[in-house]
Amino acid sequence: MLIILTALFATALLCPFLFRAFKRNAFYLVAVVPAAGFIWLLFQLPTVLASDPTLASGAPNAPPSLQIDWISGLNIGLNFRMDILSASILLLILGVGALVLFYCARYFKNDDPQIGSFAAKMVAFAGAMTGLVTADDVIIMFIFWEITSVLSYLLIGFSQALITARRSAMNALIVTTLGGLVMLAGILMLGSASGSYQLSEILAASEKLLALGTYTDIAIALIIVGALSKSALVPFHFWLPGAMAAPTPVSAYLHAAAMVKAGVYLIARLAPGFAETAFWVPMTVGIGVITMLIGGYRALKQYDLKLILAFGTVSQLGFIIAIFGFGTPEAAFAALAMTLAHGLFKATLFLSVGIIDHNTGTRDIRKLSGLRRAMPILTATSGIAAASMAGLPLTLGFVAKEAVYESLLHLESWWGPMALVGIVAGAALTMAYSLRFFFGAFGVKKYKVPPLTCKPPTLIFLAPLLVLSALTLVLGIYPHPVEVLVKNWSQAQGGPGSMHLAAFAGFNAALGLSAISVTLGVGFYLIRRATDTGAPLRRMVISAEELYRMSVNALDIAAIWITGRTQRGSLSFYLGVILCVVLVVPLGIALTVQTPWPTNWVIADHPAQLVIGAIIIAGAVIAITAPKRFMAVLMVAVTGYGMVAIFALQGAPDLALTQLLVETIVLVSFVLALRALPQRLWVGLTKIHWGRAALALALAVMVVYIAIAMMAARTEPSISLQWPDLAYYEGYGKNVVNVALVDLRVWDTFGEITVLAAAATGVASLIFAGRGFGTRVRATDVAPGSIDSGSEAMGSKEEKEVELRMARRFASSSNQDWLMAGNTLVAERRSIIFEVVTRLMFHSVLILSVYTLLAGHNSPGGGFAGGLIAGLALTIRYLAGGRVELSESMRIAPGLLIGGGIALAGLAGIVPLFAGDEIFTMYAWEFWLPIFGEHKFVTSTIFDIGVYLVVLGLVQDVLRSLGSEIDLLSEGRSPIEQHDPIHASRTGVGR
Repeated sequence: MLIILTALFATALLCPFLFRAFKRNAFYLVAVVPAAGFIWLLFQLPTVLASDPTLASGAPNAPPSLQIDWISGLNIGLNFRMDILSASILLLILGVGALVLFYCARYFKNDDPQIGSFAAKMVAFAGAMTGLVTADDVIIMFIFWEITSVLSYLLIGFSQALITARRSAMNALIVTTLGGLVMLAGILMLGSASGSYQLSEILAASEKLLALGTYTDIAIALIIVGALSKSALVPFHFWLPGAMAAPTPVSAYLHAAAMVKAGVYLIARLAPGFAETAFWVPMTVGIGVITMLIGGYRALKQYDLKLILAFGTVSQLGFIIAIFGFGTPEAAFAALAMTLAHGLFKATLFLSVGIIDHNTGTRDIRKLSGLRRAMPILTATSGIAAASMAGLPLTLGFVAKEAVYESLLHLESWWGPMALVGIVAGAALTMAYSLRFFFGAFGVKKYKVPPLTCKPPTLIFLAPLLVLSALTLVLGIYPHPVEVLVKNWSQAQGGPGSMHLAAFAGFNAALGLSAISVTLGVGFYLIRRATDTGAPLRRMVISAEELYRMSVNALDIAAIWITGRTQRGSLSFYLGVILCVVLVVPLGIALTVQTPWPTNWVIADHPAQLVIGAIIIAGAVIAITAPKRFMAVLMVAVTGYGMVAIFALQGAPDLALTQLLVETIVLVSFVLALRALPQRLWVGLTKIHWGRAALALALAVMVVYIAIAMMAARTEPSISLQWPDLAYYEGYGKNVVNVALVDLRVWDTFGEITVLAAAATGVASLIFAGRGFGTRVRATDVAPGSIDSGSEAMGSKEEKEVELRMARRFASSSNQDWLMAGNTLVAERRSIIFEVVTRLMFHSVLILSVYTLLAGHNSPGGGFAGGLIAGLALTIRYLAGGRVELSESMRIAPGLLIGGGIALAGLAGIVPLFAGDEIFTMYAWEFWLPIFGEHKFVTSTIFDIGVYLVVLGLVQDVLRSLGSEIDLLSEGRSPIEQHDPIHASRTGVGR
């Protein structure tokens, strides 16, 4: 299972390279992967059929499973399990997926630049669905569930130029994600109550959970909401017809065989254990039957072939979920057979629509006529699939529908007769829109539309349809292979008794119901054809989509109202709101509970602390009264450096080092940003806003009060007392702080560097919006003195040319291979002493950063401190040589450093999984080297290197945005003129 899952995602990563080399023919190569998985699955079926799906993983005769510890503290593992239900759905996912990818090789144009990314998303979607139906851990299942929503959004919005595609993609994402979040609440409730997040164990504990009553009822209802939204049942059904804006292969795969089956799978999985809960039958059977009727009626009103199939899919999904919802073995037997039949015939029909649209340029049945002569093979395959959808004899759809009727006739629930009437009516509508589809696409419209002349599809284009329609027909005549699958699933639930799948089960009540539905369906079709005026459908009542749009519009209006009153463009207002909340909420809680108060007071552990404290207070007072911004920034830095001294006195050299580096980087960033701000601030206490001052003082008092109360409230020994032993014996390091960051609390650190990456990306996006920021400015492209183009030092045109030649000679000389850009600065901005110091210190500081990185596991330092030191080296080089020198020194783009750092840190966590250990498990090796002696290598160092790269990339982004970009503004030159002088000279930009 894990091999197939990994292969699918790995293929998705390779797709851009494959399509760059082989164009659209790469679809054939990509289709091999799910095809190989399908063949592997066929060989696994005997083992799966011999297992008992009701047993939890690990029990004797339980289905094949794979268990890998992931986050043991949260009881979450990479647990996968293959029972007959998973295998049945997986047959559709892999088999239909391979055929759809094969079909894409002739559907898309050879020179389409987007097909590489399209194929990657399709294969990744197959991988996500594979993980979803095989995951035994409900948290892992939910992760794959949400991945399918994201990939569906990307695939529906494939045609980015079309606003309809973008809107439909967003609708699908919002609806399915909202349902998914509701479902997550139910999953967490069940997992918490059962004591396990393994799906098999939750089902095994169903009796215990049912005894909880309303709690379990609510949890299951929340999960059903997620399933209904994913499978597009009322009232969430409107997103599926809108998703027809996607390319036809997407519709054939996601919306017929794969994604919409996720909700069906979840209902089928939970039905054996939780069908007796209070909301189960009304939400599954009731909503399912209503959806079947609404979808069938809406399909009968459409003129677009894809919309006929889309509303038909909505109807069929309601049908299948309604049958699964009864929770009986007989219903499970029939519903699983119908699920397999639906995947075959609906994928065939969608692919046939793709060929019609591809060869004729239209899907409107009012414009199509006489295609059966132009496309006889396509007519035959589509006819078989349409007959199966309608439930006509000799097709798998007929066999499955007969089983459905048989299961309903034996129900003892009072829901049975009501559902039976609704399902017969829904089947009649299915017959009607099947006829509308077939004759609308291939019939001849006499006296209305002239027959179309078009090129018939090639045999290789038709091959996937031939395979699917052949399976529909063969399994309809000989359904024994399907019966073996579905009977195994139902027998595990105590059935299905004497039920069988047969091409003709004799003259019985089920056959009579089929005859009634077919007869009524033909009548519905004839009435519709006779009354069809060709006018668009007019609804007499408000639709679910309109309610959705009204809700979204109301939310937008509310958001605009709130934003207009809170987002005023005033930083002081924003800060005031934040501080008020911070003041009121914790203080309110502290005042409502009994707060302990210390009895022993220690003013200071060392006399130096009093001196440092006084300096910090003085710095804070001067900062708020300083007349100039620069002085205020320096005083704020004094308070930060005072904390460095406090940490050092308290015996925390690692914290002191980190605080020192952070404070230095922040100080440099502030100073660089001050160049774009006015120099002066308000002066004197008379101009202080006393309301703000009162808020600041109150907040300070509150923080001190809570800190004192927290220290006095301690009754147990601090957990930090155990950390030195944990760091040394489990993290293999002596530096408790660094071991905690890269081992004991590695998940926190990984989240923090991810936030750093997001922050850096956001800053870069704001700073560099509107132009490409990958362009490097080289010293050979900039004239000496051009940094200060507004000054008189620029000289005449002839002087500029002389300076430019001098700069280029300077830059190209062999003995000036770095710090060359200092010569491009005007004389008054150069410092020879600083340049000499930079030449002496730069490489030493870089070496120190690497040493700090590698030694940090046992000594003060680590990846964070090392990255900051390397960033300071770049800062020194920038201050010495300006923005051009910074560009010369940044040989690797900051984005690449940040992305590579996160990837390396993630890789350090994933690799242990292949050894059967938990994610982020760290290993240590002791070895001996000549001369150097005994050494120990800990794999957490690899994670630390990732942190180093992320921090270094972040500092580069700060220097580039607050340094280089402000330099450009000070030059009085626009970014467009700087990087495209020819365009600027033509358009006058920047003048």
